[in-house]
Amino acid sequence: MAKVVGEVVIDTERCKGCELCIAACPSKCLSLSNSINVHGFQYTVQSGDNCTGCASCALVCPDAVITVYRKVNK
Repeated sequence: MAKVVGEVVIDTERCKGCELCIAACPSKCLSLSNSINVHGFQYTVQSGDNCTGCASCALVCPDAVITVYRKVNK
């Protein structure tokens, strides 16, 4: 059976760390980094490999800094 796997790509320099994407993620695979960007914000990173590619995070991002890619593993 094929499994859909997602990859979340975040423009970390534009992320404001609002955490809306973290709350919206049903797979709980996003978290805040321990680092800060050039604007002084902690930014979101993909912290797990259980992303399904649902793109809920990208849909709620107010700054449109998230892109989700999906691939099918056979």
